Amino acid sequence: MSKRPNIVFMIADDHRWNGIHAFGNPDVQTPTLDELVANGVSFMQAHIMGGLTGAVCVPSRALIHTGVHVFHASVSLDLKDLRGLQTLPPHLTLLGEHLRQNGYYTHGVGKWHNDKLAFNKSFQSGANIFFGGMSDHYAVPIHDYDPSAVYPDEARRTGEKHSSILFADAAVDFIRRYDGEQPFFLYTAFTAPHDPRTAPAEYARLYDPAKLPLPENFLPEHPFDTGDLRGRDEKLAPWPRTPEVVRQHLADYYAMISHLDAQVARVLGALAERGIADETLVIYTADHGLAVGQHGLFGKQNLYEHSIHVPLIVRGPGLPKGKRVDALHYMYDVYPTLCELVDVPVPATVESRSLVPLITGATTTARAHVCSVYRHNQRSVSDGRWKLIRYYRSVTENVGADRLQLFDLSEDPWETRDLSQVPSQQPRIQKLAAVLAAWQRSVDDPLADRPVIPGELK
Repeated sequence: MSKRPNIVFMIADDHRWNGIHAFGNPDVQTPTLDELVANGVSFMQAHIMGGLTGAVCVPSRALIHTGVHVFHASVSLDLKDLRGLQTLPPHLTLLGEHLRQNGYYTHGVGKWHNDKLAFNKSFQSGANIFFGGMSDHYAVPIHDYDPSAVYPDEARRTGEKHSSILFADAAVDFIRRYDGEQPFFLYTAFTAPHDPRTAPAEYARLYDPAKLPLPENFLPEHPFDTGDLRGRDEKLAPWPRTPEVVRQHLADYYAMISHLDAQVARVLGALAERGIADETLVIYTADHGLAVGQHGLFGKQNLYEHSIHVPLIVRGPGLPKGKRVDALHYMYDVYPTLCELVDVPVPATVESRSLVPLITGATTTARAHVCSVYRHNQRSVSDGRWKLIRYYRSVTENVGADRLQLFDLSEDPWETRDLSQVPSQQPRIQKLAAVLAAWQRSVDDPLADRPVIPGELK
């Protein structure tokens, strides 16, 4: 290969890790993603680091593009004013910007959800650009690329197709038309399977709610206040949650995923049509997961595995086929991983770690632990088997709980049996709490001065 490989980076919205048939979920149909799994490398323990806002997609996507941790990826970290999270710090080298500086032609499609200047720093062109968080899938407010980075409201238009088709159309069009000599970086960000979950009828008919099993951790209501039990996502279904409502939401969720899968197939098909599939690096991931009835919850404003564990699949020239990597890592490790895969130096501002040694087999361990945050009331740490979640009560907001949860993920992957009150587990809790506290201090977490174990003083 005489030049660096092209890159097609696709990211979904709300697609949890086990929402792929090939990852062991028999209830969802994802033939394209299954084929991607069979022909690429699947990172089975990709976790997001969370966020300080209910719109977890904002910080999660910011981490991808900056390669820095959640407390460095935004301009404002004031827990009382989180609007600044939409602005990426100007001193950081963004992923698209860096690839652009190293010989790539960069093109952005779909949902951005960060600031407009950062989009133009990253991409030389774009199409069907959506700067919001969510919308009617059949009426997405989109922009054409604006070289001035202003993107005025009067230039906004309404997409007249389902969002997944709208964004796939733009990606396919770019692949078919691009005739430059540089390798390209095509970033395509979907809004599916985010609600409103309104897949085309032929995909909705694939799933009969009555035939879908309830998740093993189904609950009518969450057993205690997480600090965000009545947010927007949680209002998508009434309380108490019923089996019938959850099954319907699962059917709608899976229909959106299957429709998205078909659009991914179109993008990959365009690469094959151009004869460049074998010289293109393809990445598929998601900004976070989703509860959809698990633990009595519906959203991603929590630190259970269904919300922080996401798919990450990479296929490309020279990469193993059908390989599964089980080591713990963060999803934002994709930045330096991409740099190494295409032989581009990693910027000095990047704090995440390349996963290439896991691909080559040079190592089987990436991180001893992964930690995640949600706003100012939840923190977690996991070593892959044992997971500790710390909840903080906010006296000023009168929400949340002051408590712990401990789960053995190997024996209890659905996180149904809290072992935090088992006397024999106290040494383990102390050990995990110490790891979490050290991590909080290392990332300047505002809650680092609060005791990890309720009632203890540091």
